[in-house]
Amino acid sequence: MKTLPDGVMSQDTPWNEIHRLMLPAYGETWLMVGIVMLFVVTIGGAVGVVLFNTSSRGLFPRPALHRALSWLVNMGRSLPFLVLMAAIIPFTFWLTGTTIGIPAAVIPMIVAGIPFFARLVENALRELPPEVTAVGLVSGGSTWQIITRAQLSEALPAIVAAITLNVISMIEYSAIAGTIGAGGIGYLAVVYGYQRFDNHIMIATIVVLIATIQLIQFIGDRLVAALRHHQETF
Repeated sequence: MKTLPDGVMSQDTPWNEIHRLMLPAYGETWLMVGIVMLFVVTIGGAVGVVLFNTSSRGLFPRPALHRALSWLVNMGRSLPFLVLMAAIIPFTFWLTGTTIGIPAAVIPMIVAGIPFFARLVENALRELPPEVTAVGLVSGGSTWQIITRAQLSEALPAIVAAITLNVISMIEYSAIAGTIGAGGIGYLAVVYGYQRFDNHIMIATIVVLIATIQLIQFIGDRLVAALRHHQETF
């Protein structure tokens, strides 16, 4: 037990007890990230494909649609996550019936993640040589076949890199969502590390978050390298 300058009493959690708090919180973080990434990759990936293919280089150029989608994506990426989370509280409550906990955190994380991933997918497709789409058209492939077997297949390493970046961002967002009682590592850091001045918990959450991000980035980089090597081989 220690007394802080303002008279607040605080007691650090013993190191051998930290895992009892950390493991459930870590599982909640991955539960949030897993749910969010399912929607982000599915919806954001589709939006990114449409963004690219409605541009002048795409399969079905639609300038007006492209500008409208691009504006929506830019708007979704403009707000800091904490501001976005507060701004859509009525929408979150309408969907989930609550403004706290994991359901309330998942909605703003999805809303923030979709435009971010969509832009990354569009950029990945934009980096492809124009010949990738042209060869598909000359071969008589359908729109679906060209998108899946030519565009997305060739852009797969860049898309995996985008997924890696998005997972890291969602872990960061889940930590911010701890401020609304969403659970996870962020909630543990806020309630124990900050509000209760528990230095052991704060140090443990920082170490776990850093180690997790480093591991995700390492795995993502290895996957990207393996996919590029596979493409070069064939």
